[in-house]
Amino acid sequence: MGRFGVGQGLRRVEDSRFLTGQGRYSDDIQFEGQTYGVLVRSPFAHAEIKSIDLEEAKAVPGVLGVYTVDDLDADGVGNVPCIVPMPGKGGTKTIMPPRPALARGRVRHVGDGVAFVVAETATAARDAAELVMVDYDPLPAVTDTKTAKDPGQPQVWDEAPNNTSLVWEMGDEAATKAAFDKAHHVTRLEFVNNRVIVNAMEPRAAIGDYDAASETFTLHTVSQGSHRMLPLLADMIFKVPKEKMHVITPDVGGGFGMKIFVYPETVLVLFAARRLGRPVRWISERGEAFLSDTQGRDHVTLAELATDENGKALGIRVTTTANMGAYLSNFAPFIPTGCYAPMLSGLYTFPTGYAEVTTVFTNTVPVDAYRGAGRPEAAYLVERLMDAAARDIGMAPDEFRRRNFIPKEQMPYTTAFEQTYDSGDFAGLLQRGQEAIDFAGFEARRAEAAKAGKLRGLGFACYGEVCGSNGEETARLKVKDDGGVELWIGTQTNGQGHFTAYTQLLADKLGVEPDQVTIHQGDSRDLPQGGGTGGSRSLLMGGQALDGAADKVIERSRKVAGHLLEAAEADIEFQEGVFTVAGTDKTVTLTEVAKAAYGDETLPEEMKEPLEDQHHIVAGAQTYPNGSHLCELEVDPETGAVKLLRYVVVDDFGVVVNPLLAAGQVHGGAAQGIGQALLEHTVYDGDGQLLTGSFMDYTMPRADDLPSIELTMVEDTPCTTNPMGVKGAGEAGAIGSCPAVINALVDALAPLGIRHVDMPATPEKLWRAIQDARQQEAAE
Repeated sequence: MGRFGVGQGLRRVEDSRFLTGQGRYSDDIQFEGQTYGVLVRSPFAHAEIKSIDLEEAKAVPGVLGVYTVDDLDADGVGNVPCIVPMPGKGGTKTIMPPRPALARGRVRHVGDGVAFVVAETATAARDAAELVMVDYDPLPAVTDTKTAKDPGQPQVWDEAPNNTSLVWEMGDEAATKAAFDKAHHVTRLEFVNNRVIVNAMEPRAAIGDYDAASETFTLHTVSQGSHRMLPLLADMIFKVPKEKMHVITPDVGGGFGMKIFVYPETVLVLFAARRLGRPVRWISERGEAFLSDTQGRDHVTLAELATDENGKALGIRVTTTANMGAYLSNFAPFIPTGCYAPMLSGLYTFPTGYAEVTTVFTNTVPVDAYRGAGRPEAAYLVERLMDAAARDIGMAPDEFRRRNFIPKEQMPYTTAFEQTYDSGDFAGLLQRGQEAIDFAGFEARRAEAAKAGKLRGLGFACYGEVCGSNGEETARLKVKDDGGVELWIGTQTNGQGHFTAYTQLLADKLGVEPDQVTIHQGDSRDLPQGGGTGGSRSLLMGGQALDGAADKVIERSRKVAGHLLEAAEADIEFQEGVFTVAGTDKTVTLTEVAKAAYGDETLPEEMKEPLEDQHHIVAGAQTYPNGSHLCELEVDPETGAVKLLRYVVVDDFGVVVNPLLAAGQVHGGAAQGIGQALLEHTVYDGDGQLLTGSFMDYTMPRADDLPSIELTMVEDTPCTTNPMGVKGAGEAGAIGSCPAVINALVDALAPLGIRHVDMPATPEKLWRAIQDARQQEAAE
């Protein structure tokens, strides 16, 4: 292993460019003759559009065009698609109403686009947008997830009765009912997984261009994968051959799932560029992001766990209502179904399980994947339910988990929800976490806190997730004439440090120095296919594609090395950048081979070709990272304020390529989960107005809200289903953190008789719960 290879904490090679202001983000891209687009957005959550008067807007100096859905229809522009319809219960299908890039006849959430103004300057476009006169006839709105499907609620779509898009199921309903019928105890818990706004550091952006001579679109946009967007735009929206659509993603400042998708603005800049024959740019403002970026989570769930008289779980039953918002975003129905339900076994030997999920429309911003995409929702459900069940039956939460953990000796293990875990020591990770946080000394610390008038709690969550191996991936590798290495790969970094991880893999494989490696991502023309970034897939899929391409290039190079060393190709060995004739001291470096391949006239003709090749892989078995999060905190009962005192994480990511990068991902994910647990909450009023539409009202976690994250990564159980042994780390921090924090809060409040608090556990909510508990105790 080299000093820059796998397992080393190499500092991020991309950061020098970013820290010196040399990053190139969408807003940095400028074109000669560019124009500026502004959306006219609905101020109503639900209303009929009676008429739109564009004349005053068109008269503003510098305005080049003002467009409505009629213009899109006239040009044959298709709808923004939902691409993963899920099969419904009893053979039903997902109801997928159309989503044009501009509203047709009716608006369905505040911020829904009604018209698109394009002008010579951004100021002119904004001025003109304010002069677009829309006559709305307001309608009643529905915003509440729990009651959206109730009879009598306002209907978002006529074709979706009771606002229901899909009823979906997974598991064995009959076997689960039988388990509950014979149970010694059944724990029931109803809770909310609160809606959150993603708030990536860099807002969304899209710049469209069109070349009339070649009839080719070019889109520069923030994304999590250019190749993912291209077929939607080419095949389904603009209906042009794929070679007529070129998508380029520059540097991206955060994605978290929200930047995977094709949005209406993406369509509009391309449409307008074709109409006008000039580049059209749209850059989101933060206020627009609150009204137009896909949002996350938003479940209401009844969860039940059946146990026998010995504390063994017999089965789990889950009924979830998941809010889709006003339209189905690209992946929306898949997130609360196929991403969520398979992980409802957690890390436990539940013999059976059944889940029913109903997805509903409301007059709110669409909901789609957000960091973890269904797995955090599942982990929160399972770990809150495990804690509640333990308390119900009078057993310590850690002992209850140990009694039900899947033993490492039983791996591979197939769960009740059809996931086959290949490896893991779940009890061992919890034990390590308890030792790290001094679990044995907690009761003494609780007593000491009580003397100071504080309520102290210690909670933990033992999470598992499924990730990594999905879709397809391609890498192309070239060794240049100076021995430098150039890599083109279909994943897309959003700040995770891909360039560093891939550099380390290449350093290990080819024996090159980091400054010899150049990496390209984001251009749909560089590769025939690319899977993008999402689901913690990049290291596993990108790494295997890179490795395969490197193997092919080494084989090409071996031929040249054999010629230079006057030895048979079969006798040439390669290690750490050096080709050696087996059993001799005759060597030649990769750099020397590269120089010869590109300039040695004595080489046979068949060897005079670039040292370049590509490799394509298709997803295999999934990976199952897992771990334990432990949180110790205090609550001030007089104010409801929460102080996080210790936060310990023990993770199993299999083989860790770069512990610094992995730690950064865990820290960031934990911050997002802690933010959801304590602070973040998207609030709509009964009319569908977003009450948390800015950072003045929507509370993001800040440095002083967070403790130091004490992280241990255990590599005792590498993944057995891929040659790299990796399990994925990008979303894990967000999966274990919510239940760990809420379990700790409930542990602190349990002496008051409080069994559950919903996220976000704000000081006001906790103070009211404490006051109610005290009043109830006094009344008794």
